[in-house]
Amino acid sequence: MPSAGKPRQLLALLALRTGRIVPVPTLMEEIWGEHIPRSAQTTLQTYVLQLRRLVTKAIPHRAELSAKDVLATRFGSYQLNGPVVDFDFGTFQERSAAGSRALAAGDDAKASMLLGEALDLWQGPALADVPAGSILETEIIGMNEARTRAHELRIEADLRLGRHGEILGELLMLTAQYPLNEIICGHLITALHRAGHTWRALEAFQRLRTTLVSELGVEPSPRVQRLHQQVLGSGPTPRRQAA
Repeated sequence: MPSAGKPRQLLALLALRTGRIVPVPTLMEEIWGEHIPRSAQTTLQTYVLQLRRLVTKAIPHRAELSAKDVLATRFGSYQLNGPVVDFDFGTFQERSAAGSRALAAGDDAKASMLLGEALDLWQGPALADVPAGSILETEIIGMNEARTRAHELRIEADLRLGRHGEILGELLMLTAQYPLNEIICGHLITALHRAGHTWRALEAFQRLRTTLVSELGVEPSPRVQRLHQQVLGSGPTPRRQAA
């Protein structure tokens, strides 16, 4: 990974779009925003040369690919064609997708394992050590949403496996972090109810409702309201929470 900010920025965007062509104007907008200097074309080429030097060092000895094959020029665009740095988001996406498929197929243990492995790849906020322009900021939003979705699904798998007691602490932390997320809050209500903490489950619902009404002016979704009624009536909690 390059040490300077702008080459890191360039590499991050190319890596997130591995295998896809990224036009030069897009790269310039990411690096310089609305204030693109006259020297931008030359400076961008310099950054690409710096990245290719790093690629050359990273390519295994006797490999048939060259740095220009990995970081290719494509008609006024650039395209990253292979893993040049230790970039975990692609692996996260693969394992999350496999875990989602396992959950849909009813293999709850496999889903929990795969989604847990995907989440373990996160070491902090997305691209925390990379300067972000408007394009990368949009990418970061998508990355964070993917991480949240993986959490939702992994917790659903754990609830299906009867692990409600084991995940209560995690759920309390996540609901504090995402107070408007009805799926995670619904999972907390379910876990508390199954653990015998009925009043805490009802308090969790009221806390969610108060936050939604005050922040967004809306009531909880019908799914969460049905869950609330089940807790009030001490009826059976559904084994699976609808996504």
